[in-house]
Amino acid sequence: MSKTLFSFILAVLIFSGCGQKQDTAPQTSNAPEAPKASEAEWQAALNNNQVKSDFRPFVIYSDKGFKGNHFVSSGFMPDGQCVKLDDSWREGCYAGTSCIKITYDIECSKKTQGWAGVYWQNPANNWGKQKGGFNITGATRLTFWAKGEKGGERIEEFKIGGIAGDYPDADSAVIGPVVLTNEWKEYTIDLRGKDLSYIIGGFAWATNVDVNPEACTFYLDEMKYVSTEGETK
Repeated sequence: MSKTLFSFILAVLIFSGCGQKQDTAPQTSNAPEAPKASEAEWQAALNNNQVKSDFRPFVIYSDKGFKGNHFVSSGFMPDGQCVKLDDSWREGCYAGTSCIKITYDIECSKKTQGWAGVYWQNPANNWGKQKGGFNITGATRLTFWAKGEKGGERIEEFKIGGIAGDYPDADSAVIGPVVLTNEWKEYTIDLRGKDLSYIIGGFAWATNVDVNPEACTFYLDEMKYVSTEGETK
């Protein structure tokens, strides 16, 4: 499958609202409920949450159960059948007490659509059909740490934003393809010049069987939005 075709299929799935997380997939205990405020109240809340020049790290995942975590790993694509996500893994993590282990079952995927991915969303399972999201204005980078089980695992895209629908992400940014090593390495998605005023898809990855013909198990840790003083757009 070519990267162009792969990206097209991903976009169609997101637009159609497909890719809901399986009931058997790990749940995040502090998943936020969908906002019930009026349109005016919702917009005012977003404006009030706008980050100023003293931007502090906006965490997606630090440790399992950390109260400062934002977004939920709920957007399993295309249907969640071939991906297992354990966000309480405790062996060989980069930092803290836990990290995220992701197992992409290649043999399973070969029998279905041949690709997989996961979105971290707000609220959970939000494909742009309901209000939610965060105003992360002020961030200039998204940083995260990743490594492969064996090394050589290829992730076609790491990204933020890009979800369509009635309440779409304001923007998107992407890096990839990324070939992981078996050692922890920090990766960065450049957000300078991006509109971060409304983000429901806080983080995502996607890959396929063509570039991982035998196996694909990898780990993620310390995922967060940050700002670097002195950076310019």
